[in-house]
Amino acid sequence: MTTTPLPSLPDTPPSRRESAYEALKARIIGLDLHPGQRLVERDIATELGVSRVPLREALHRLENEGLVVLVPRQGAIVAPFTRDDVEHLFEVRESVEVLAFRLAALRRSPADLAAMAAAVDATRIALDARDDAATAAANAGFHAVVVQACGNPLLQSMLAPLDARVRWLFHLTKRRDTREQCEEHAAMLAAIERCDAGLAADLALQHVTSGREPSLALAATWASAPVDPFEVTRTRNRGPRRH
Repeated sequence: MTTTPLPSLPDTPPSRRESAYEALKARIIGLDLHPGQRLVERDIATELGVSRVPLREALHRLENEGLVVLVPRQGAIVAPFTRDDVEHLFEVRESVEVLAFRLAALRRSPADLAAMAAAVDATRIALDARDDAATAAANAGFHAVVVQACGNPLLQSMLAPLDARVRWLFHLTKRRDTREQCEEHAAMLAAIERCDAGLAADLALQHVTSGREPSLALAATWASAPVDPFEVTRTRNRGPRRH
């Protein structure tokens, strides 16, 4: 018996959908678009050279990652990022991210080790060049490689929605002592290379917890003022901008 395949549903070309998502995500994480700022669809679609359909799909994906707040029938804003948000993120990182380092020490491949070493090298190069944005990206990239190396799909799926927020945090707190962070990454890499899961986990916990207070202190300089998404999207107001 021959079955007739179901017709495929019309879809937005993946390249446009993905490019709109990646471009907008990079602008939010890189702070070109600031917490609380209104996202005017028409303006952004023109800037990115896409239609409203792939842009709206990108906005929904970014909402799922906690980077955008959508207001039904009104529009969208970049999600506010407050001191409490930083506190909550660190509480989660101190648990699940430490587990990822422990597992990575047991399951990492030669390719994983090479990618981690490349991230540490990229951080040092960016530090020497005094390129804050590149330093933040390389630091976040190291953590992302460790998650990939942990070999636990369930843990990876739990951490995936946090990846964008962690990258955002690295950019928001780029005035921290990044040289020290880089050396901490190098020490964790050495433990992972030796398959020392206990040490890798201990160093990861120290690394995350040591960043909590400096990050919370920095939050006072960039955290969003209270924002009402309904009010911000009611008019053409772009919302607060912080530098």
